[in-house]
Amino acid sequence: MDMLRSEKIAEADLSDWRKLAQGLHARYLVGDFGAAVRFVTAVGEAGDVLGHHPRVSIGDGYVDLKLITDDAVYRDGEGTEHVIEWVTQQDVDLARRITEIAADHKVDADPASVSMIELGLDTAHSATIAPVWAALLTGNPESQGHGSPSDEIRDATGRVPNLWFGDADEHESTRQRFHVEVYVAPEVAEQRIAAALAAGGTVVDDSNAPSLTVIADQDGNKGILCVDVSAAKK
Repeated sequence: MDMLRSEKIAEADLSDWRKLAQGLHARYLVGDFGAAVRFVTAVGEAGDVLGHHPRVSIGDGYVDLKLITDDAVYRDGEGTEHVIEWVTQQDVDLARRITEIAADHKVDADPASVSMIELGLDTAHSATIAPVWAALLTGNPESQGHGSPSDEIRDATGRVPNLWFGDADEHESTRQRFHVEVYVAPEVAEQRIAAALAAGGTVVDDSNAPSLTVIADQDGNKGILCVDVSAAKK
């Protein structure tokens, strides 16, 4: 099934959901564990009908859901097809159905609270070092390039954050090469940046804001606040 471009996801107007990195994310607030189980059971039954299911996490007072297709088709500029993890129409269809189920169960969505973490590592030798990180992070060599046309490390079970490799000059001087990427909903990006600044952080690069804002702590360590604005309804 073809991947959906960001503008198509935005057009779907999925009010309960936010696109973070490769997938759709939603958080639903529940009164107790029993309510969470009943809601997830209904979601599972809907998934059975559609032949597709979300990734689910239950916490104290909430249910987190992630929708992503493991075998979406991406065509590069030369027309070559790649199988990747991304949002497809089946994710949009199930997201709409889950929104209906949430209304039936009187479960409220809290879309502004969704977030996810990815790791970035700048290197000129991703193909060489990726096997080391695949072994260290997941213990599975097949996690290298899993769901991605690159050397990115992705654990199929979602136990650890994705690790992707950014380009770096081979002769570049020593500097921070690892960084954390924090994906948040568009409506909370300004508040999150303001909170980081109030805590003593500084913005060192906002040339790609609001999609990417680089923030440094007092020791100069950098993290990136990421917002998929292209997939958000205008």
